[in-house]
Amino acid sequence: MRRILFLFAFSAALLTSQLQAQSSCSGMSLGRGASLNGFIPFPADNAWNQNIANASVDPNSDAIINFIGGSTPLHPDFGAGLYAGSTIGIPYVVVSGNPFVNIHFTAYGSESDPGPMPIPHNAPIEGYPHPGNGDRHVLVLDRDNCWLYELYHSYPQKNGSWKADSAAVWDLLNDEQRPYTWTSADAAGLPVFPGLARYDEVASGQIQHALRFTLQYSRQAFTPPASHWAPNSSDSLAAPMGMRLRLKASYDISSFPPQAQVVLAALKQFGMIMADNGSSMYVSGDPDNRWSNDDLGTLKQVPASAFEVILMDPIYTPNNLPQGKAPVITSFTANPSVIHKGQPAVLNWTVTGASYFVVSPQVGAVRSNTVTVYPTGTTTYTLDATNQYHRSKKQVTVKVQ
Repeated sequence: MRRILFLFAFSAALLTSQLQAQSSCSGMSLGRGASLNGFIPFPADNAWNQNIANASVDPNSDAIINFIGGSTPLHPDFGAGLYAGSTIGIPYVVVSGNPFVNIHFTAYGSESDPGPMPIPHNAPIEGYPHPGNGDRHVLVLDRDNCWLYELYHSYPQKNGSWKADSAAVWDLLNDEQRPYTWTSADAAGLPVFPGLARYDEVASGQIQHALRFTLQYSRQAFTPPASHWAPNSSDSLAAPMGMRLRLKASYDISSFPPQAQVVLAALKQFGMIMADNGSSMYVSGDPDNRWSNDDLGTLKQVPASAFEVILMDPIYTPNNLPQGKAPVITSFTANPSVIHKGQPAVLNWTVTGASYFVVSPQVGAVRSNTVTVYPTGTTTYTLDATNQYHRSKKQVTVKVQ
């Protein structure tokens, strides 16, 4: 009866979300843990959004599951309330009109997107209100421009800027591939946010994407959609980053309570993608006081043996990494290049082979090949053009008289 009432109560919300345009961020609510109101990040063909219910099983599936430990339980790494003084899960915030601030990198700057980024000074840090010295992820969705910004090991500064080990920007409207072997805010080189189980989705009755999870061991390899490895094992059965598990179709989920049942249904349809080293079979979600920890706790009844490994092809190692050309920047100009204070200048560029652009300072991630700037003093702008192989840079200076 409880399950029936839950599904009935949210049927109207599900219908509403389906009717909303899913090709734009404009319908998202604002704030910490805000509802996306039916918006699904990335195109339907993106790996996170692909239904893999009928995908082939990897020939090494049984051996890999045995290596993980068949009795290892699924564990929800998210929930309501606090654990040891910290929220449970990876938080996010949706912003609009937020000023763009500088990001100063403390570890992996050469593999990070340079910013600026619209990170609020009070953005929730993983583990808030006492985030400690762990991963300290910060996830920010820019509703105005439909970009996702993610920081790893993040610390806010008194001047409004942030320090972070690494950061990445993700175009929520397009498929994006970071350069092979580059990290992101996650060890697999993947975005974190699309792999979270979010309360707004579960309340609607369905999760329409894969989930993120961790394993204790990984080897020096990755499989798409991952682009980076972080090996801590030389065993051939240790997972490559990006490995996807699927809950077996034969596994009966009918007796599970409502919230757990929605999560398990998603694991049958979309699976979960290995994105970092950590506790084995820990699946990620956002912290929200509306979660029922009792409901979610029943997920621990599901053993790793109830899962199977989806076919991994290709698997990239140091011996077979794809090779290709970096983007070619033919031109990067400012018009006019000399202005008076308060006047605009238009930056234009011609680039081939790029997946996305970042202009710094002041501008950030852009989709087009032009942007208008209003520098208050003489400023040198840098264009970063990135694809799956590398990044190219070019500079232009606007002189302010």
